[in-house]
Amino acid sequence: MKLFRFGAVEREKPGVVWHGRHLDVSAFGEDYDEHFFATDGLHRLARWLEKEAERCPAVDEAVRFGPCIARPSKIVCVGLNYRGHAAETNAPIPREPVLFFKATSALCGANDDLILPRGSEKTDWEVELAVVIGRRAKYVERDEAIAYVAGYALHNDYSEREYQLERGGQWVKGKSCDTFAPLGPYLVTRDEVPDPHDLRLWLKVNGELMQEANTSDLIFDIPTLISYTSQFMTLLPGDVISTGTPAGVGLGRKPPRYLRHGDVVEAGIDGLGTSFQRVIAYERYAETRE
Repeated sequence: MKLFRFGAVEREKPGVVWHGRHLDVSAFGEDYDEHFFATDGLHRLARWLEKEAERCPAVDEAVRFGPCIARPSKIVCVGLNYRGHAAETNAPIPREPVLFFKATSALCGANDDLILPRGSEKTDWEVELAVVIGRRAKYVERDEAIAYVAGYALHNDYSEREYQLERGGQWVKGKSCDTFAPLGPYLVTRDEVPDPHDLRLWLKVNGELMQEANTSDLIFDIPTLISYTSQFMTLLPGDVISTGTPAGVGLGRKPPRYLRHGDVVEAGIDGLGTSFQRVIAYERYAETRE
């Protein structure tokens, strides 16, 4: 299945792509949150659809898509997980996964505007494969880790590099601004992704290809990341692990290139969908709210 959430900001309804049709499954009575995943929601929803799909209203694909899951307990990100990206930022290849958090308040829809923080000069792009955890994971063995995956989604790990690197040396500040985590449009369930380590991912700015790679280039693969992370914290159902970005970010260009008001960012991962963000300066955004 492909799960999605649609409608107005913070009033999203659950939807599903079922036999090629976008359906409103509000009548199922649950959002895609921790409780849903923890109580075998994917299988319960599939069984419900077998009986009720014909009664579900169709969803116009032109509707706003929200983040494909409701706000999780945490977004765990992995830094420097492609060799090319480590090289372009002059960083050594990590001996262990580099983990940091991204505030869940940064979540937004796949095609929502990117709002540059007030006074930002160094906001950067990072296309990534996100893994959504399907059940509680603690001290998970690597060879069992893939069974803890609910599905996969497209994520753009936007980063304000000044906040990240020049404002105290702690990455979370540069990663957590509002709208810095467009997730989706779909959560594609694990059974529909035969090999998550063979997915093309790409990103364009104003139509110019900036990033293009394959998840086969990950330094630490998905089972390793789940197992490793679970040694330090309990992963709850619905939590997100964003697996890192390949080469081609603005920071690595000579000279560096960052996003400006009016830019357009497009990204995609084969089989998981595409995203589109217009870049809006905070000052312009604030004017529309007055």
